[in-house]
Amino acid sequence: MTTATMIYNIDIYTGTTVIENGFVVFDNGKISTVGSMDNCTDDRFFSKKINGTNHFLIPGMIDVHIHGAAGADTMDGDISSLKTFAKAVVAEGTTAFLPTTITQTADTIMGALTNIANYTQQQTAQEAEIIGVHLEGPFVNVANAGAQPTQYIVDPDVKLFKKFQTAAGNLIKIVTIAPELPNGLAFVEYLNETGVIASIGHSGATSAETDRAFAAGVKHVTHLYNGLNPFHHRAAGVVGAALFNKKAFVEMIVDGHHVDPYVVKLTYQVKGSDQILLITDSMRAKSLEDGEYELGGQTVFVKDGQARLESGALAGSTLKMNEAVKNMLTFTDCTLADIVKMTSVNQAKQLGIFDRKGSISAGKDADLVMLNKNYEVVKTICKGQIAFDKEIISN
Repeated sequence: MTTATMIYNIDIYTGTTVIENGFVVFDNGKISTVGSMDNCTDDRFFSKKINGTNHFLIPGMIDVHIHGAAGADTMDGDISSLKTFAKAVVAEGTTAFLPTTITQTADTIMGALTNIANYTQQQTAQEAEIIGVHLEGPFVNVANAGAQPTQYIVDPDVKLFKKFQTAAGNLIKIVTIAPELPNGLAFVEYLNETGVIASIGHSGATSAETDRAFAAGVKHVTHLYNGLNPFHHRAAGVVGAALFNKKAFVEMIVDGHHVDPYVVKLTYQVKGSDQILLITDSMRAKSLEDGEYELGGQTVFVKDGQARLESGALAGSTLKMNEAVKNMLTFTDCTLADIVKMTSVNQAKQLGIFDRKGSISAGKDADLVMLNKNYEVVKTICKGQIAFDKEIISN
């Protein structure tokens, strides 16, 4: 007798290959076997067998830039908020994420980081796993603040960052920074030396300054196009340098509002599926009705799914990862195999966790998402536990 679960008769997009009519076996939170049904000779009694006929199986999606969902926000500094957050996003196929901060006072940021560190000690398998923190702000450019509260923005400061990292229990994995600011390149070099990903964002850097930042260790771009100077044929800026750089990963918010669908397609043609990371950048209004909400101490007005400050500036999104998938498929000529790279493989590789997440292979965490032919999430499995089941909710 075994406690293993088997999903069978399903098309599997592993992240490295496609197995038509395949099967996956997982037990104790780990994948043990992946293969074709033609080679499935295991006749053990499984504790659970799931028929995947007419469905796709993909790796659990990893959102590296997300502020909140279902009324909860990273900056709430509250355990119950993080739990609400982590349980909500599994419905969109997210199995791991980086809760993302926003510019605030140093004490407020440290409170949120301490709360995350505490929460990671008690999170369960039936919710999306917090695998680190994305520190967005306060080391950004006031001129490119977007929805970052300008009164709390400061120049890059290694001493202050060390305090943040201590509060976070060394969970900070990505830092959004404007490298053109005083001490910017030295700060980037420090992050690079300590294994933290320096991401250029909310920046007014020129293309030359961006190239210097790449040379210093930047290898990531926060929500490409948004919070950056527009691309101009005489001033390429961060956007032009990022598109040209063959090693830089770029985040994109593919909701049809933050980036024009035509530009999404153009970016995909230039960067390809190996260098794009789909993100949501969602705030607490995700999955809730239109109305007034809060982000970084500011009132956000959500109408027709768009989140904006009173000034009209976009303030995060209400995008879900599965919606980003559908939009990317619609806006470009990419395949589901490409989608898996942009939602799982690239994120895991960038974060240095591809040995345990990001693809479907033996020995890795059993983070899996079952999609129907309309690319709707049917089941989300986190470390071998069914965290979301559309059929149960529908019934």
